Amino acid sequence: RISVEVTARDESNRELALACRCINQDGREVIAGEARVIAPEEKIVRRRATLPDVRLSDGDGVRRLLDAVHDLPAVRCAVVHPCDEASLSAALEARDANLIVPVLVGPRVRLETVAKAAGLDLDDVEIEDVGHSHAAAARAVELARAGKVDALMKGSLHTDEFIGAALDRELGLRTARRFSHCYLMQTPGYPRPFIITDAAINIAPDLDAKADIVRNAIDLARIIGVHEPRVAILAAIETVNPRMPATLDAAALCKMADRGQITGAILDGPLAMDNAISIAAARIKGIVSPVAGQADILVVPDLESGNMMAKQLEFLGGAASAGIVLGARVPIILTSRADSGDTRIASCAVAVLVARHYRAHPP
Repeated sequence: RISVEVTARDESNRELALACRCINQDGREVIAGEARVIAPEEKIVRRRATLPDVRLSDGDGVRRLLDAVHDLPAVRCAVVHPCDEASLSAALEARDANLIVPVLVGPRVRLETVAKAAGLDLDDVEIEDVGHSHAAAARAVELARAGKVDALMKGSLHTDEFIGAALDRELGLRTARRFSHCYLMQTPGYPRPFIITDAAINIAPDLDAKADIVRNAIDLARIIGVHEPRVAILAAIETVNPRMPATLDAAALCKMADRGQITGAILDGPLAMDNAISIAAARIKGIVSPVAGQADILVVPDLESGNMMAKQLEFLGGAASAGIVLGARVPIILTSRADSGDTRIASCAVAVLVARHYRAHPP
């Protein structure tokens, strides 16, 4: 509900002061302020316009993450080859937010040149001077293996080069789990944060890979406070079809959960996207499930579908997001060059929570 009230009038120039308030569907005031306008000299009549729907976000998802880590110590984080303004400034903003103690790994001269051009101060920042991006990835992984940093953060190098160093079988950061990526997202139209996985690492995962993807996502959900996450294994339809491999994998994953091979969550699938996030859609289709309509984790069939879904939600749906890679010895902050500052900060906040968990429960 919107109300506009004239609170003052200046007859000399026909200026009006309008007190404006907007009340949302819960009866809360979400906008309040004053507008000043010049009244017309004669009455104006226009055809009634169709007003747009307006959704407001106060950055709730990011704020909750920052609140959760407010009292936690900053983690030492190797920022790998941050040789552009976006990645270098993101590292320093995360430092200023008391999330990380950055260790910049890259060519010192190039880092200082970028910092100077962007007006950034590196006087008190530790730098590991290496010759190029490949050496930066290798050195960052070496620091993590030695316990000298608690997290890694992608800079301006390519994801394949960055993750490739962490996946090295002899010198990398492998654990018993497969690496997988989780997008933690919150949209205006869904009542809780949720995870999309895997949208960045595993291109066409088989059943074994999907099992680890699910396990990693369950771990993340529990780390951020979801005691028993609801996991929707997505496909195009909600019935098993032998000609659609995603539905077979979904059914197998649910049976693995029944047999205790995947624990700590409630799984259901295959579920189509509408059934996973809409109770009404699930009810119309006759789906009775503790997951349908209230999923905390959305497991996509492959990287292409997951990446498109996450980017659509972020750029068209106004979603707040954070990106993290699990399954390594340390959390890996993996953001895109197009990601906003809020996304980078939120990703660092998630890494702080994961790093704390890993210190108590090494992967």
